[in-house]
Amino acid sequence: MTGERFDVVVVGGGSAGCVLAARLAEKPGRSVLLLEAGPDVVSGNRRYSDDCHSQSSLAATVPGHPLNWGYEAELVRGVPAVLPRGRVLGGSSAINGAYFVRATRADLDGWGVPGLSYDEALPFYVRSERDADFDGPDHGRTGPVPVRRPSGALVAPTTGPFLAAAAALGFPDEPDKNADGPPGAGLVPSNAVEGVRVSAADAYLRGRPAEMHTSAVLRPADDAQVHLAVRTDTVVTGIVLDRVRAVGVRTADGVVEAGEVVLAAGALATPRLLMRAGIGPGEVLRQAGIRVRHDLPVGQGFSDHPAVFLPFRPHETAEPHPHAVTAQVALHLDSGADPAGDLELLLFSRPFTPGGPLHVMCALQRPERSGVLTPDRTEHRYLRTEADRRRLRAAVRIAADLLRAGLGTRVEPEGFVLGNDARLDGWIRDHLTTSSHLSGTAAIGPVTDPGLRVRGTRGLRVVDTSVFPAVPRRGPAASAIMLGEYAAALPWDG
Repeated sequence: MTGERFDVVVVGGGSAGCVLAARLAEKPGRSVLLLEAGPDVVSGNRRYSDDCHSQSSLAATVPGHPLNWGYEAELVRGVPAVLPRGRVLGGSSAINGAYFVRATRADLDGWGVPGLSYDEALPFYVRSERDADFDGPDHGRTGPVPVRRPSGALVAPTTGPFLAAAAALGFPDEPDKNADGPPGAGLVPSNAVEGVRVSAADAYLRGRPAEMHTSAVLRPADDAQVHLAVRTDTVVTGIVLDRVRAVGVRTADGVVEAGEVVLAAGALATPRLLMRAGIGPGEVLRQAGIRVRHDLPVGQGFSDHPAVFLPFRPHETAEPHPHAVTAQVALHLDSGADPAGDLELLLFSRPFTPGGPLHVMCALQRPERSGVLTPDRTEHRYLRTEADRRRLRAAVRIAADLLRAGLGTRVEPEGFVLGNDARLDGWIRDHLTTSSHLSGTAAIGPVTDPGLRVRGTRGLRVVDTSVFPAVPRRGPAASAIMLGEYAAALPWDG
């Protein structure tokens, strides 16, 4: 035992965890501890700070990088992948592409979660944002997260041709992707300012008074001036349960007691902490030699965005401004059965390797919820249905049409592959990747309630993308921030 006790212990200093810890600590007298397995690259370890703060760098997403968990997964049978998840204060918001697009009305209303419909969630999006481009009641102007669209010199040379090609093909403009409007082609909102990626830790922790944030060193909970303590480089190995109540967490240093425990470790680590505590599918746990406490479908039926990258040589070869956002323009469109837009074509304006081609990412945004996670395996089980295969084929072909309409010259697939369904399915399988937007491993409904409490327990909640019933039709970064704001507004014992 460490002899420490906090009103709330938040496990995981990622997008939702940073928001929740900071907001909960605003209540006078409430003590909050935020535990993060990775370092704080600003205060505690500056070696990799450029990899986190330079938005033009995606170095930390490369497998083997020390700020990246690099979880192993299988996308389809026989196709492995390594999933980049941030192992650093700020979580994946410290290493990702700084894409900050809200979920659609169809996502939030379709989940059917009391309190999280589009209209109910909107104030929490607004509270988080400091939007430099759009005003009005549906856009935040004073929140912690800066939201920008590229303008002036920060518009990449390929952005205009992409928009022109989309218009030539008859796709509508979508000038504000954070408005409740129909899908189309437009600039991508970003949480990067002048080339600096602003993570959830930057926005919610480092922007607060100094006494509210400590890094690497735990401050005493009984210090009247300190309501939030942050401990980095601290791996939580288990949840401590007293019958059905969570009473603390276990680390290498011992047990920290808690009035409430919140799992915000991400959609891969959170469900595994639940499973290790005996909360999960009974048969899966028994096969892993874990005693079953609560039989819940943890890790079952998750979803993510399957994707392939279409390489091309652009007609416009000028280099983007060093501060220009890399993924700054996208086309969202309806494949024929989803007016909210179930396909995304996202242009990457810098090559992944020096001298290499540029890429259009072609992603299926509303796939079948077929993923299965166990204590030691992650199986996405992508593209099992003809409907999913057909829609991803359509995305690739539309990307090829954009190239022909003036964006650039396709490197692959070759024409005889592009024009044949079976051959194109084979090419997609060979090039299949994932957007790493995994959601639904502790979904509201079967595993958690609308208050984000784990069913059958007390004092235990989940606040990360694990609880989303399905992956949103847009990248979930902004929605993870929204979730932290939503969770902080719920009733709390502490």
